[in-house]
Amino acid sequence: MRLLIVEDEQKTGDYLKQGLSEAGFQVSLVRNGLDGHHLAMTEDFDLIMLDVMLPDVSGLRIVQALRENHNHTPVLFLSARDSVDDRVKGLELGADDYLIKPFAFSEVLARVRTLLRRGQAAPQSELLQVADLQLDIAKRKASRSGAKIALSNQEFSLLELLMRRRGEVLPRSLIASQVWDMNFDSDTNVIDVAIRRLRGKIDDGFAAKLIHTVRGMGYKLDDEQSDA
Repeated sequence: MRLLIVEDEQKTGDYLKQGLSEAGFQVSLVRNGLDGHHLAMTEDFDLIMLDVMLPDVSGLRIVQALRENHNHTPVLFLSARDSVDDRVKGLELGADDYLIKPFAFSEVLARVRTLLRRGQAAPQSELLQVADLQLDIAKRKASRSGAKIALSNQEFSLLELLMRRRGEVLPRSLIASQVWDMNFDSDTNVIDVAIRRLRGKIDDGFAAKLIHTVRGMGYKLDDEQSDA
């Protein structure tokens, strides 16, 4: 489980990262809102822990931006502001829970586990379809218009990611971390090569193209023509 902590107070951030890492989570810690917003928008996390009062960008603004971009990653607000109005505002903007500082780590851990269980409640579909493209996750089979498509394991994982995130522009950094489990190096073209090979198998021979390049941003899979 990947957690993102956005917390500018050094002691609090380090305390949370150490405790949650020892509890078995993979934790990324950033100390300002701009970095937090960037990571939340470009990488996949199972939960975001977000300080409300950050020095540059308000935590409230960050969660609002995430929800406006259809990012529904659970968000746990951390704040010393304990008024009912503050809590209500945070929840109405899209936060899933609100924890008041100072807090006991046992309560933090309980809230984190509860939110993660809630996020896992809905099982992922085993049969994905976009237009005439089908992907059977359980049987590891792909087809388009009924014709079977032979895919390598990485091509299958890449296509699954694109189909599950249909219509979303996925940055190369996210694809690299999700499919290859590596940090993206701007000097390598491994992502572009993989997309080109997958596109050849998925789109060649069909009038309707499903895999689109969004210049300067990344790739998306959709049955609508790209504006790029």
